Amino acid sequence: MVESGEKKPVAIKGEMILNENAERNYLYDHVTRQVKKKFYDPGLHGAQWEMLTSEYRRFLPHINNNFDFQEMLSELLGELNASHTGARYRHSDPKGDQTASLGVFFDGTYEGLGLKIVEIMEGSPLVQAGSKIKEGSIIEKIDGVTIEPGLNYYPLLNRKADTIVLLSLFDPESSERWEEKVKPISLGQERQLLYDRWVKRNRKITHELSNGRLGYMHIRGMSDSSYREFIDVVMGEEVNREGLVVDSRFNGGGDLVDDLTTFLSGESYQVFKAPDRTIGFESQRRWTKPSIVLVCESNYSDAHCFPAAYRDQGIGKIVGMPVPGTCTFVWWEQLQNGVVFGIPNLGVADKSGDILENKQLEPDIFVRNEYGKVATGIDQQLERAVRELLVEINKK
Repeated sequence: MVESGEKKPVAIKGEMILNENAERNYLYDHVTRQVKKKFYDPGLHGAQWEMLTSEYRRFLPHINNNFDFQEMLSELLGELNASHTGARYRHSDPKGDQTASLGVFFDGTYEGLGLKIVEIMEGSPLVQAGSKIKEGSIIEKIDGVTIEPGLNYYPLLNRKADTIVLLSLFDPESSERWEEKVKPISLGQERQLLYDRWVKRNRKITHELSNGRLGYMHIRGMSDSSYREFIDVVMGEEVNREGLVVDSRFNGGGDLVDDLTTFLSGESYQVFKAPDRTIGFESQRRWTKPSIVLVCESNYSDAHCFPAAYRDQGIGKIVGMPVPGTCTFVWWEQLQNGVVFGIPNLGVADKSGDILENKQLEPDIFVRNEYGKVATGIDQQLERAVRELLVEINKK
């Protein structure tokens, strides 16, 4: 009320009837116009866009949901033969299945009652003070439900992340049975444990094969957090190694190409000496010793830009499998119905002037990781990179 100064909220309630078919027609036109405006190649990689737009439009009357709509957009955008295109639509159900994890590996050949543990990952919820669980222990029950041979036990962990679960265990060595309470983790947390395990294993292999002469670090993504972790390890525990294995495999991209190439291209120009020893050196902010880069078919976007720049700068050799030509900048746009689509709006040219898009990067040393080897814990690409870098260092 103006006179009294009293505040009283006004409730608003309304409904809108949405013609989703008409909306999708409008959004389809919007996407096709954006491609013509923003795609970095005015020639659209030779795609006959007007004809393609007309051909794909005939599917619109038969689409009644956004999952099919994004799939059709992906097919259309795929005609550009470019990276960073396509569309996606995600709709998660908070009441849907969310399987939790115990952070362990089970013995797939074990056929008896329960689940036999062959490895407990570092950081697993089973690692806790006073626990008697160890490798070889058998989980016979989860929350009182017996795990019979062949039983799908995953439903017993459904929506149990960060919730107390009772495990009934058996030790075949001592024939002891006991119970322990644990809090399972999410699958996302399990993936982090698996990643950390993989990196530590690769570092251990590198140290062992080189007798401690070489360091190892994986660059997980082209992001600030990944770069900080990379620098922290390389200039920390690995700083005194004679060379560095830089693993960029399975990197999905971002924007770190300049940071990484600049860091790895450092040169030593001063040494700090005491009468009986060397104390330090300059530059302290860049890697001044030899390095080698690992790549694979899963390198994408800036993870293609990086090895391309690493080669152009003449820093070192590249080992692994060919990298698809996906080095572009991208415009991602979210539509009002939740569909997201991408358009590469900037191309990237290398030192020779060639656009890197669709220019496959061939490694200096071609090494394929064979499935049979990987399944037994052998990383042929990593082993070859270690050997090659040691050869280079020994020559110097």
